[in-house]
Amino acid sequence: MKSLDIIEAEHRSMARVASAFDALDRLVSKSALPVARAHAATVADLLGYVSAYVDLVHHAKEHACLHRMLRLRDPELIPSVDRLQTEHRQAALRCEVLLNQAHDFTQGQGGDADVLAEAVREFSNSMRSYLRLEEKVILPAARACLTVDDWRAVDAAFAENQDPLFGTPALPEFEELLGKIVQLVPMECRPGVPLTGTAGGRARESGHARSVLEVRGLTSHYGRIQALHGIDLDVREGQLVALVGANGAGKTTLLRTLSGVHPVSGGTIRLFDQDITHLAPGKRVRTGLCQVPEGRQVFGPMSIEDNLRLGAYTRSDDQIATDLERMYGLFPVLKEKRQLPAGTLSGGQQQMLAMARALMGRPRLLLLDEPSMGLAPLLVEEIFRVIARLKSEGITIFLVEQNAHAALAIADIGYVIETGRTILTGTGAELLRNEQVKQAYLGM
Repeated sequence: MKSLDIIEAEHRSMARVASAFDALDRLVSKSALPVARAHAATVADLLGYVSAYVDLVHHAKEHACLHRMLRLRDPELIPSVDRLQTEHRQAALRCEVLLNQAHDFTQGQGGDADVLAEAVREFSNSMRSYLRLEEKVILPAARACLTVDDWRAVDAAFAENQDPLFGTPALPEFEELLGKIVQLVPMECRPGVPLTGTAGGRARESGHARSVLEVRGLTSHYGRIQALHGIDLDVREGQLVALVGANGAGKTTLLRTLSGVHPVSGGTIRLFDQDITHLAPGKRVRTGLCQVPEGRQVFGPMSIEDNLRLGAYTRSDDQIATDLERMYGLFPVLKEKRQLPAGTLSGGQQQMLAMARALMGRPRLLLLDEPSMGLAPLLVEEIFRVIARLKSEGITIFLVEQNAHAALAIADIGYVIETGRTILTGTGAELLRNEQVKQAYLGM
């Protein structure tokens, strides 16, 4: 039944699109005319992508094989299958009409922002309608009535189908577009759907990657209270290592101790084979250790651009302007607002600024402390998309996160911490399958 996995993955992608439309319809109707037209252009981009996708990929392979099999095996399903195909066709027609409306509005050729926003809303609802019908009626019926031979035929048909739009070559394009949308979305937007197809990468073999961080027997206290009890961990070059645990487990204390703002009471910390156990925080930054603190901690009265330049405070090279443009490419919303005070940004945008500020230090090891804290689900998705992109660019990352599933899904190596002690370690994929982790942190 691999074909069902494909359909369900595609549905999750389309649900993400529907969530994006929910946010964009409000932005189109509530913004000033020039800004509304810019948002409408994003609507048009997404509609063009979705229109081609559903016509060339999603509906075609289902109609040609799966639906035909269902009609043969259970005649009582014919009305439901017919209804689904009708909704597919109607959605495609709505998409085409809406695409023309968005283009006309963007180019100033007439149209009303509220009318366009309502049309976007109706299209989003129509998408959800046929997704619900398929998920609640069609797919359960397929599981119940199709034979093993039927599934072999359906799976073969799906395997032969080429996904020119949501396949591997097009995925970066789609994620870039979704990222653009998310950065336009205010904090109060409706929740999104987690990224599909994201899995923890294979851990790099220890013999083939240079040691970046080596922690041995690390202890730390708050007065007489011991917070860390002999922590051991390793981070190797190019890895994303995740540390997960409940509130109060010692995650933030560990990061503060690594960055030097909290004192070590025992053990050693080595960065690129240099002992930094008692090195001052500023000198640790100069060795390549940069932290994105919990709660963002941007300098609110200062402009966004000045916050970014502060991230490069220890640098004296001539590449700072180049790196600024790179940050603006990674987080376009920061470029649009670069002269505004950082305190005017939403929580999600401040998190983007905090990450960009740390990256301006050109870190050899990036420490991320609870980057998803306090953010709406759609913004959490965008933050983790950026983290995965940084990992793909070869940046070594130590991620501390309470959202265990999201962190371990992109981690090479994971550690689980409780009451200041590491109790489990393994690849991200292994920890996601671990029953103890499932029960304690994944709600399973």
